[in-house]
Amino acid sequence: QVQLVESGGGLVQAGGSLRLSCAASGRTFSTYIMGWFRQAPGKEREFVAAISRSGGITVYADSVKGRFTISKDNGKNTVFLQMNSLKPEDTAVYYCAAKNGVGVNRRGYDYWGQGTQVTISS
Repeated sequence: QVQLVESGGGLVQAGGSLRLSCAASGRTFSTYIMGWFRQAPGKEREFVAAISRSGGITVYADSVKGRFTISKDNGKNTVFLQMNSLKPEDTAVYYCAAKNGVGVNRRGYDYWGQGTQVTISS
């Protein structure tokens, strides 16, 4: 089992940047595929990005492609989400997730963090 704790959220103006971090407990972090999701008020949770166990494969939602970058540091048990050129529609609670299964995609995540709020002002 793994516990996930997100940090780095906040309030920024449109066009700005934020870097989210997700720290994982346990010694098997490198065995998980990691993902970021977000949920805006009144909307369903949506996939943002995912990264493979080694970090060599990344996948993004079309809405963030070219603006967001997911990365991981297996030595520090941490996954990051660098968010640039932020837009008001990026406002949401952002969640980190981990899965044991296969597939660098939006499905099948086993563990979730508590979320961190990101608010983008226009």
